Amino acid sequence: MEFPERLRSLRKEARLSQRDLAERVGVDFTYLSKIENGRVEPPSEAVLKGISRELAEALGRDETELADELITLAGKVPSDIAKTLVRNPQAVRFLRSIGDDVRSPAEWERLMRGRSRERE
Repeated sequence: MEFPERLRSLRKEARLSQRDLAERVGVDFTYLSKIENGRVEPPSEAVLKGISRELAEALGRDETELADELITLAGKVPSDIAKTLVRNPQAVRFLRSIGDDVRSPAEWERLMRGRSRERE
């Protein structure tokens, strides 16, 4: 699912109008409408985090997880991850090394579970 459609789907699942969500986030509802219709580029990370906060609260979801989902669907890299990559060239090399070996969300989950077990 593309970013605009996912945002609209989450908002509707939360039973919020565009106007309600926009007011809670502090943006104009016409701007939110343009985002959901793909007429403007996805908003800044700060706006995406505000949207995620409100949707997570309404849906009983984890705010960080939802923010990460929306930020990545918007074609952006969360700023904390970008900082990690900038500070650690090894992290970039690691991601390049696994490249196309990890293709699906399920494969990423398996990789993360294996990493968790290694730390225990």
